[in-house]
Order: sequence, then C-alpha cells, then structure tokens
Amino acid sequence: MHLSPDQILYWQMGFLKLNATIVFTWLIILVLVLGSMLITRKLSSGIQRSRWQNVLEVVVITINKQIEEVGLSQPHKYLGFLGSLFLFIALCALGTVVPGFEPPTGSLSTTAALALCVLVAVPLFGIQEQGLWRYLASYTKPTIIMLPFNIISEVSRTLALAVRLFGNMMSGAMIIAILLTITPFLFPVVMTLLGLLTGIVQAYIFFVLATVYIAAATSTQKTAAVTPSETL
Repeated sequence: MHLSPDQILYWQMGFLKLNATIVFTWLIILVLVLGSMLITRKLSSGIQRSRWQNVLEVVVITINKQIEEVGLSQPHKYLGFLGSLFLFIALCALGTVVPGFEPPTGSLSTTAALALCVLVAVPLFGIQEQGLWRYLASYTKPTIIMLPFNIISEVSRTLALAVRLFGNMMSGAMIIAILLTITPFLFPVVMTLLGLLTGIVQAYIFFVLATVYIAAATSTQKTAAVTPSETL
C-alpha cells in the first residue's frame, strides 16, 4: 500500500527520480492540452455544432458564471488560470476510476504546488488591477500594525489550501485501498464513487477559494464623486 504516488518510482539515476506523481501530472496536462486542441480546431458559430464543442461551452460558461458570482466583474481575465486549476483537480478525481491511475493530488508536493500557484497569482492579479503601491498598501490596512498579520494570513491560507486538498484526496484513496484488502467486491465500488464525488467537490472548493482570494486582492475602494450641489 502506497501512502503517496511519490513512493512509486519508475526510473532513478542518482538524485534524479521519475515517480508516479510526475508521470501522471504530465499525463493529465497532456490530456488537457490535446483535448482542448482537438475540440477547438473546428469551432462553429452556427447552429450546427459538435457535441464536444457544446460540452466545452457549457464548462466555460459555468466556470465564467461562478467566477462572476464570487465577485470578479471581468471573469474572462481569470478564466484561464482558475479554469485550468479546476479542470486539473477534477480530472485527477475522475482518473481514480481508471485502474492503475495514481492521482497526483494524492501527493503533498502536487497540492503544495497548486497552492503556490494561487499564492503567486493573487498578488499578480492584485497588482495588475490596483497597481503595485496601492496593492502593497493594502497589507497595512487598517493600520501598519496589521502588516505582519496580513503576511502571515497569506502564507497560512496557502498552507491550508495545500493540506486540505491533500488530506481529502489521500484519505479517499487510503479508505479504498483498505476496503480492497477486506471486502474486495461491493464496498470498494461504492467508496470509489464516493471518492469521485468528493474529488469533484474538492476541485470546486479549491476553485472557489482561489477565486475569493483573487477577488479580495483585486477589489478597489471606489468612492463616489460628490458634486458641489450635493453638499448643499
């Protein structure tokens, strides 16, 4: 029984290792890239559209609406990053029903990397929206005393993202592995379906939390202009 796909080695030369985490991560990336290329190579704006184009449009529109509902007024600016995060984690969950597949999200290194992507993206989007100095000034609000606490908050929520996703994905895989050794028939199938549902939910939670963090970083204080007549 493997606690993490990091423990499954396919090749090693000195300190260089090729484990299941790396292999299946690149496999999922390859599936996403090739899938998007195949679906988008013959897009149609007419009534007659392919089934896969309809599926793609439903996914894009749904993600777009979710981003907008969280509070980002221009969801298309964040669709590439947030949509890729959601699809990658969701595909990791869907892959658990494939025999021999080891979800990369069962490794803390993968979930930490995803959380670090959010950690880097949040200030980048914030600086893009507010400007460098205005974004940095937000760390000192409401007073300069809050500066270290705001920095600690950034780091701690990144750690929480990584640990939450890792814990939920690994626990599901562990329960299935244990049940396979005890009752190798009905219960593993039920737990696999439950793990699939849990994985999709975790992908959605990770996506929503990342969207919330970006929305908080890109929010600007808008003050209404007051005309002289309104002050009388």
